[in-house]
Amino acid sequence: MTRPTLTGTPDAVPTVELDELLDGGDLELLDRWLAQADVVEIADELARLPREARAVPFRLLARDRALEVFELLDPSLQQELLEGLRETNVRQLFEEMDPDDRARLTEEMPAKVARRLLAGLSPNERQLTATLLGYTEDSAGRLMSPEVASLRAGMTVADALERLRRIGRSAETIYALPVTDDHRRLVGALGLRDLVLADPATLIGDLMDTDVFSARVDADQEVVARLMREADLLALPIVDGEDRLVGIVTVDDAMEVLEEEETEDLARAGGAEPLGRPYLATSVVQLARSRIVWLIVFIAAGAITVNVMAAFEATLEAVVTLALFVPLVIGTSGNTGAQSATTITRALAVNEVRVADLVPVVVRESSTGLVLGAALAAISFGPISLLVDARIATVVCLTLVAGCTLASLVGSVLPLAARRIGVDPAVMSVPLITALVDASGLVVYFLIARIVLGL
Repeated sequence: MTRPTLTGTPDAVPTVELDELLDGGDLELLDRWLAQADVVEIADELARLPREARAVPFRLLARDRALEVFELLDPSLQQELLEGLRETNVRQLFEEMDPDDRARLTEEMPAKVARRLLAGLSPNERQLTATLLGYTEDSAGRLMSPEVASLRAGMTVADALERLRRIGRSAETIYALPVTDDHRRLVGALGLRDLVLADPATLIGDLMDTDVFSARVDADQEVVARLMREADLLALPIVDGEDRLVGIVTVDDAMEVLEEEETEDLARAGGAEPLGRPYLATSVVQLARSRIVWLIVFIAAGAITVNVMAAFEATLEAVVTLALFVPLVIGTSGNTGAQSATTITRALAVNEVRVADLVPVVVRESSTGLVLGAALAAISFGPISLLVDARIATVVCLTLVAGCTLASLVGSVLPLAARRIGVDPAVMSVPLITALVDASGLVVYFLIARIVLGL
């Protein structure tokens, strides 16, 4: 990361890392670095520090910048940082946080600590936070901010501007303005630009866009976030079962949800559980814990493969050359299944494919596997014939065709089946599917060998 360099000024701060400044023990230089760095950079650097070192630079931040930096940190790091601050500072930070950020932090805290901090909030902030915590985890209700700058359709533009001047500082955003009727039911939306440029006597109901996106409080956070990205929304109104406005989700919160979901999918595709915190802030034990479960699954899958080899031991003894091509056939099948699973998991995530599309998806992926297998067989037959003989080449090439077709079938069905039973399709990760396809591909290989070689 590029650091700010202020050479040529009397108070220039050298281009160094925050941890280097802490090791040097020069608090004056550290204070100047913090004053000149932007809040995103400071948050990134704090995440790289050891747990016990974060409180020192954080205490040097001005009050407003400290809150900005704190809200940029991962909730797990926020909790650890609070443990290193004095009680007065903790209560002040907790009070000044946005309700949605406060609710997410509360989820990371021990229940006893969370109750104590919630009890110390002002009545209004405590009520706002309790409302969010009352919604289901991973729902839009838990993600939204209840501090909404909304307008009524019967207002004039002049009245609306006066309302924004009065409540705008405490609202989550004023750039996208939901419009309600007199019973708080969502009826439209209005952008700040249109409001400011309109005639003061114009009614909001005449200016608003009635074709407005919204989501229910019980909608899944990922669905809400993807809707906002696809529709290019700055904010999305959240309504209850009677279409009454209860909150708003802003684009920054939506992007955080998408980042978490994509991080989770990527981790599982690599055969690990998501860390849930920055890498350098994760202990060796936590890193090992995130990976051990999948390694056990791989060992179990490997045991199945060993059993398959043992079952066809007589075939291997008769034609030892077959063993040379075991890595090739099972590796190719596994990679083909991984490609299919990754494609379908991504298509499910962005709603390009649904569970109801099972049949066309299976036909498409199986056909793709067949084409891939045939192409690879055509490429491989000549070299294998020259290396060994034509009969072994025939066995290998037929296995490539059958194995790639089967792998694509499995790789497409499992993510759809996971979605059907309510499990995250990412759980059917690439390594798991590869392990399953390895065993089945090996069975296909030896069965074809028996038929072609007459064993």
